[in-house]
Amino acid sequence: MSVVSKEIRGNVAILTVNNPPVNALSHAVRDGLLNQMQALATDDTVQAIVVACAGRTFIAGADITEFGKPMQAPSLPTVVDAIENMPKPVVAAIFGTALGGGLEVALGCHYRVGAEDAKIGLPEVKLGLLPGAGGTQRFPRIAGVENALDAIVSGRHISAKQANSWGVFDGLVDAVAGGSTSALVDAAVALAIEKIPAGPRPTGQMEIDNSKYDEAFFAGFRKSVARQTRGYFAPEQCIQAIEAASRLPLAEGMEAERKLFMACMTNPQSRALQHMFFAERQVGRIPGITKETPRRTIAKVGIIGAGTMGGGIAMNFVNAGIPVTILELQEEALERGLKVVRGNYERSMKRGKLTQAQVDDRMALFTGTLEYEALSDCDLIIEAVFEKMEIKQQVFSKLDEVAKEGAILASNTSYLDIDEIASYTNRPGDVLGLHFFSPANVMRLLEIVRTSKTADDVLATCVGLAKQIGKVGVVAGVCHGFIGNRMLARYGHVSALAVIEGNTPQEVDAALFDFGMPMGPLTMSDMAGLDIGYMNRQSMGRENYDTTAYDWQDKIVELGRKGLKVGAGIYDYDEGSRVPKPSAEIQQVIDGESARLGITRAKKTAEEIVELSMLALVNEGAKILGEGKAYRASDIDVVYANGYGFPPYRGGPMHYADIMGLDVVLAKLQALSTAKPDMWQVAPLIEKLAADGKSFAAFDRENASK
Repeated sequence: MSVVSKEIRGNVAILTVNNPPVNALSHAVRDGLLNQMQALATDDTVQAIVVACAGRTFIAGADITEFGKPMQAPSLPTVVDAIENMPKPVVAAIFGTALGGGLEVALGCHYRVGAEDAKIGLPEVKLGLLPGAGGTQRFPRIAGVENALDAIVSGRHISAKQANSWGVFDGLVDAVAGGSTSALVDAAVALAIEKIPAGPRPTGQMEIDNSKYDEAFFAGFRKSVARQTRGYFAPEQCIQAIEAASRLPLAEGMEAERKLFMACMTNPQSRALQHMFFAERQVGRIPGITKETPRRTIAKVGIIGAGTMGGGIAMNFVNAGIPVTILELQEEALERGLKVVRGNYERSMKRGKLTQAQVDDRMALFTGTLEYEALSDCDLIIEAVFEKMEIKQQVFSKLDEVAKEGAILASNTSYLDIDEIASYTNRPGDVLGLHFFSPANVMRLLEIVRTSKTADDVLATCVGLAKQIGKVGVVAGVCHGFIGNRMLARYGHVSALAVIEGNTPQEVDAALFDFGMPMGPLTMSDMAGLDIGYMNRQSMGRENYDTTAYDWQDKIVELGRKGLKVGAGIYDYDEGSRVPKPSAEIQQVIDGESARLGITRAKKTAEEIVELSMLALVNEGAKILGEGKAYRASDIDVVYANGYGFPPYRGGPMHYADIMGLDVVLAKLQALSTAKPDMWQVAPLIEKLAADGKSFAAFDRENASK
C-alpha cells in the first residue's frame, strides 16, 4: 500500500499521507507526494487538490531515522516547489501538529484549513538547523516578518488560533474529535472548490513591505533575544535567512537559505544538539523494563515537607491533575508553604499563562495536613525533608506504618544512600529516589534512583510518571550524589582549587560562563547556599575531602556569609539584587588562606580552567558509567544539560569528550594524575575505550545491543 494514496471526490483529488505514527517525511512520503503532484498536474479531470493525513496528526516533521544518512531524492525543497508550482489550487488540511518540514509542505500549498486545536512550528533551530525547504522564505511572507522571527528563532509550537491571526490559515474548523478528520477534510475540499476560479496563490510570490525592516530593525531583534541565544550558532543564521526573505525574491532567498542551512549542517553544534535530541528519547529505555512490565496506578500523591522543594514537587503533580496531600509538622509552616504555591500560580496568571479559574482548580487539588495518617490513601509518597539520615530514618519508619500496601515511597535526597533509607522499612522493593531539581516546578530533570531492591514495577511506574508530569526522568544507581551531584563535586573541586591557587572567583566564573554555562560554579554555590556544602563536609570528616580546596569556603560560611539568601557569600549582593559583586573582604580571606597553606598564587588561563573543569566532569562521569550507576553515557549528558545548565549545543560532557577524542582525554588525564594522583585517578573505562579506539557513543551502542 502506498504511503500517499489518492481519492477523487468530484473534481477534487484528496491525497492522504499515511506513514504512522506521525506521518514523518520519509523518502517514501516525499516520493509519493511528488509523483502524485506530477500526475495530477496533467489530469484534466482534477481541478483542485487537498493534502491530508491519516492517523492522529498532519505531517509532524522529518523522519528521524534518516538523520545522518545520505539524502535520497527527491529532496524536500523539490517536493515543496512542485506543490507550490502546481497549476491548480492545493489546500492543506492540518490537524495535530504540522512541524518543520510538515509545515513547509503546508506552506507550499496555496491555502490552508486547520483544526482549532492544531499546532504548527518550525523547530529546526533546536537541532542546530534552520528550516531548509523554504520555511524561512515563505513563513515571513504569509505570517509577517516579526512573527516569523519569533517562531523560527524560538522554534516554539504555535496554536492554530494564533497562527490564524497571523494569516497562516484560510479557515479553522472545530477541534478534531476522536481522531476523525472527516469534517476537516470536508472543509478543505469545500475551500478547494471555492478557489478553483481564483486558481493558485503561491506563498512564495507574496510580497513583503520591507520599508520598516532595515538593519536597525534586525539589530533590535538580535538584542532582544541575545540572552536566550547566547552561544548558539543557528539562531543567527535563522535571522539572516529571514532578513534575506525581507529583501530578496523567492529564488534568491532560497539560495541564501540553502547556504545558511549548510553552514548550520556543518557546524558541530548541530551534531551536538541532535545528540541531545536522541539522548532524551533514550532515557526511558531501561534494561529489564518492557511494555509488559506492570505499572502501578498513581491517583493520589503525598508530599512530606511544604518548603521550597516540597511545594515545588507538589505543583508538578497538581499541574498534571493529580491530587496532593502535603504534610507539615507545624500549622504555620503548612500555611506558609501553601501560600508560596498559590503565589507561584498567581504569578503565572498575571503573565497570562493561567486563568483565575485554573488557579482555583489547581489549589483545590491540594490538601494540607499535620498528621501522617492522612497519607494512608496515597499511591506515591515523596519526602522532601532536611538532608540528614537520622531524619530520613524517622520519616520512612513512620511511612512504613501508615502507607497502604503497594504505595511507592520515595526520597528527594540529593546525596544520601537510598539503600539505607529503604532498609528502614519492611518494604524495600517499594522504595526509590525521586531527586527533583530546584526550582522543582520549573527544572526538567528528575533523577530516578534505583536501589538494589527497587521492584521493576515501581521503577517502570516512576519512569512513566516522569513523562506524565513533564520531566526528563533519568535512572541512576545508588552512590553518593548519584549522577549529577557526584560529578558536580568534582567540578566544584576544580573551581575551588583554582581560586585558592591564584584566580579570583570572578575569573573562574567568567571562564565557565563564556564556555556556555548559565553561571559560573562559584556564583552557583552562592545561589544554592554555601552552608549546604559546609554541612555536608562537616558530616564527612576532614579526612574524607580536600581541605586545601574548601577551607576558604568554610571560613566564608563561618563569617555568616551563606550566599545569596543572606545577601553575602563568595560575592557581595546589593539589597534585593541577585547580581554578584566582587568582595574585597572575601579576597582577603582567600589571600590569607593561600598564605597559610604556603601556596604561591599563580593564575590559570580561562582555557585551562575550562579544560580542567570538563576533564573533571568527564572522568567522574566515566567512573559512574563504568560502575553501572548510569545506563548510558548519553544519560549523563541529559542530566548535565537539563539539571546543571551544561550548554546543549556542546552535547553534554560525555559527547564533548567524544569530540575531543578519548585518546586526547586520556593523555591529559594521565598528565594530571602524575602531578596530583589523589585528585586525578583516571577512570578505567576511559583507559579501556581509548585503548580500543572507541568512544562513549560506541559504548552506548554496544550496550544497547546486548
